[in-house]
Amino acid sequence: MPKFHDQVDVLRKPGWLKIRLHRTADYAEVQQIVERHGLHTICSSGRCPNQAECWSRRTATFMILGDICTRSCRFCATRTGRPLAPDAEEPRKVAESVALMKLRYVVVTSVTRDDLPDGGAAHWAATVEAIRAANPDAAIELLIPDLDARPDLLDTVVASRPDIIGHNIETVERLTPEVRSRAKYRTSLETLRYLSAQGVATKSGLMVGLGESDDEVLETLHDLREAGVGIVTLGQYLRPTLEHHPVAAYVTPEKFEWYRSRALEMGFSYCASAPLVRSSYMAEEALHSVEKPVR
Repeated sequence: MPKFHDQVDVLRKPGWLKIRLHRTADYAEVQQIVERHGLHTICSSGRCPNQAECWSRRTATFMILGDICTRSCRFCATRTGRPLAPDAEEPRKVAESVALMKLRYVVVTSVTRDDLPDGGAAHWAATVEAIRAANPDAAIELLIPDLDARPDLLDTVVASRPDIIGHNIETVERLTPEVRSRAKYRTSLETLRYLSAQGVATKSGLMVGLGESDDEVLETLHDLREAGVGIVTLGQYLRPTLEHHPVAAYVTPEKFEWYRSRALEMGFSYCASAPLVRSSYMAEEALHSVEKPVR
């Protein structure tokens, strides 16, 4: 299979994608805590453009279950391969780090672990329970894999009672086979629909700039809303390396605002839509739109 960068030109980034660094003393302290406890954060492995800003605000997204994914999506910088066994002490380590950082809002995500019989569902639940026990006043948001939309596995996660559970649809249905690995558009919708039916506050996100049309974005938003999703994020796809899927277009801030307006018109309670928005960016703002958290 030829390399993506053998087939396309590299687009020049527009000015609105320039990032102002916020590497403050708080940033340095958060970095030390993450390194000291051997934590994996999607801020680092996902090369999030907002890492410096978020860490300087003393917020971070923890990535559990290791840093090696069993899937190889063409948009993602996380390593793929054969993961190590889950660290039984990880829930405690994450909970202790949340306390050290004095976080009031915690986001937890993970690599996909198709190698585990339960996809890591029990580990997810243990992590939420550990955070809650050590940080009773902290709100907890999860960004989970699809878990093959299995009700028994999703129920395990729901039973731990996080405040918000997210699962990203990532892209429009037409581009899903090209961009995502093993994941299916309809499986993601079924995951979100099941969670919503359990009374969970659900969240999803998608990237634009992969070659989708406006109509396809609106159709995806409609599908998410029909599945019961109340919170949605839209952000610009940024190519991690030349080995990854190329950027088809850089979407203007004005178009992102148009997407946000359309999403709110569809009935979403909260929509963050801007070029540098990622699913966990300023995530605490969405909690105010949730009428009855699962907690």
